Amino acid sequence: MTRASLDKQPHEVASMFDGIAAKYDLTNDVISLGQARLWRKEVAKAVGARPGHVVLDLAAGTATSSLPFAATGAYVVPCDFSLGMLMEGKKRHAWLPLTAGDATKLPFQDDVFDTVTISFGLRNVQDTDAALRELYRVTKPGGQVVICEFSQPTWAPFRTVYMEYLMRALPPVARTVVSDPDPYVYLAESIREWPDQPALAALLQKAGWSEVAWRNLSGGIVALHRGIKG
Repeated sequence: MTRASLDKQPHEVASMFDGIAAKYDLTNDVISLGQARLWRKEVAKAVGARPGHVVLDLAAGTATSSLPFAATGAYVVPCDFSLGMLMEGKKRHAWLPLTAGDATKLPFQDDVFDTVTISFGLRNVQDTDAALRELYRVTKPGGQVVICEFSQPTWAPFRTVYMEYLMRALPPVARTVVSDPDPYVYLAESIREWPDQPALAALLQKAGWSEVAWRNLSGGIVALHRGIKG
């Protein structure tokens, strides 16, 4: 299976990502027109990792997103439910403690991490509320969550153009890197269905996070949400 459906059955989503693991990072750079690297830098700033910190990087894929945290001297745990992604990551970064785990049933004890972060993965979880509660559970009191996810452009004319790009141009662009663009059709559809910035903030508050705020990147194509565990 190369394509997941929008009901986000975990085995379908995991299988889809297994199939594109080898070229996932390259394809992201291409379809985002190079913006993916900028977004990763902004996540790293928001996380603010430093020596002695313990960071959970959920939906880490091949662990490319974990490298900036590790470079600060923090202890980072890359976690993903796609074994294909983890195996690819292990080839590249064998020294990192890549861990298999489901966002709705994390394999960690309570109050472990100073920061939990997930970039472009929360949208693929079948039960968003359960995942946000699990992230809360494994975070230390006073710790933070940082979520980087596709969102809704704030300027209406640009939002219209962007949605047209997603549905019409993104799969052909993806085909320049991977032979099967079906996962990127799912990507476009899942972005269109995802809650906007205020709606995701409300879900975070519902899960128990306090001091919830967000910041738009690239005109709202992506949003960084943050919250604190009281």
